Amino acid sequence: MSYLATRAKQETSHLMSSDFKELVFAAKKLANHSIMLGASGFGVSVFEWVASFAAIYLLILDRTNWKTNILTTLLIPYIFLSLPWVLFSAFRGDIGKWIAFVAVVLRLFFPRRFPDWLELPAALILLIVVAPSLFSSTLRNSLVGVLICLAIACYLLQEHIRASGGFRNSFTKAHGISNTVGIILLLVYPAWALIVEIL
Repeated sequence: MSYLATRAKQETSHLMSSDFKELVFAAKKLANHSIMLGASGFGVSVFEWVASFAAIYLLILDRTNWKTNILTTLLIPYIFLSLPWVLFSAFRGDIGKWIAFVAVVLRLFFPRRFPDWLELPAALILLIVVAPSLFSSTLRNSLVGVLICLAIACYLLQEHIRASGGFRNSFTKAHGISNTVGIILLLVYPAWALIVEIL
């Protein structure tokens, strides 16, 4: 009898340890899959928001007293390609059409009252409103759009470093840190989206 009781305890402990190992394995697998899903979906969307606001920040910086030495017209296609879908669809709808209508009317009938700093944002809204579906949905959500964003960000970083007189000077000049950090934030979204696309 004692032999059977010992044997039953051993089998029970063996079954429990194997069940526990399977449970640990399933938990690790669940954690890995949730991290991969979170990194691909949530991470890309967060970086998309950060990059869009960094591009808008650089556009505002260039139009204020803190003149930058970068080609800010390249920020318009960057924002067009990286703007989060919520904002993009809002500007593509009636809100954007009204903003574009007012901008065109002001530019046509009151050209002297139309401020210079408003030209690039008005061009962005016009681009969002009138872009064909091929560009507004297909190109924005593809690897080509990510590669264009990456090329624009790399070009702007290279031009900013060259205009600052080197990498070290781009961080030590008066307004260099804010410009450099903004341009580096432009690199985050396309680099992360490219890594997720490759993996």
